[in-house]
Amino acid sequence: MFAVVRTGGKQYRVHPGDKIVVEKLDGQAGDQITLGDVLLAGDGGSLKSTDGLKVAAEIVAQARGDKVTVFKKRRRHNYRRKQGHRQHHTILKIVAIGDHKAEKKAAPKAEAKPAPAAEPKAKADAGKSATARAKETVDTTADQHAANEVVGTPTENPAPDSAEAASAPKPAAKKAVAAKAKAQKPSTKNAAPAKAAAKKTPKAK
Repeated sequence: MFAVVRTGGKQYRVHPGDKIVVEKLDGQAGDQITLGDVLLAGDGGSLKSTDGLKVAAEIVAQARGDKVTVFKKRRRHNYRRKQGHRQHHTILKIVAIGDHKAEKKAAPKAEAKPAPAAEPKAKADAGKSATARAKETVDTTADQHAANEVVGTPTENPAPDSAEAASAPKPAAKKAVAAKAKAQKPSTKNAAPAKAAAKKTPKAK
């Protein structure tokens, strides 16, 4: 059911459960008020009589609207006036129109989520004693060490064939030596330019 009510010089079409913002009305938040100036009422496509029909509402809050700036000016008269204004409002919740009340919606029930299944490994470990788990850890570590000893780490270059090749510096070593020599050599990039020696000009006889 709907109704058209008038309050504060304005008309509002409302349904049970709606919230509207109207001009300021006396009362505190939570107070019940009645809007008796009903202009029109209907249910679906049919209209109903408004004789004695009242709309029950509840005050949700007393609020204020957005700031409006009022600026006045008269040119060439040095006249300027600036003022701000915030209109007082009342937020209403329509409780009922006549005998029709707002329907209360049931809160949705939270679905119970199934507990996450435990990992099979964790279940297997839970069945074993602490001694058995420690022994498995020691055995695994020993196996890893043995595999590392057998496999070893691969070398980048094969072993040298002769003593000369063995004594020759490796490319990496050459780069390191060159970098070291470069670091030790003083840089002349930022040095002041050397003054050219003054040339002696022969004296005229």
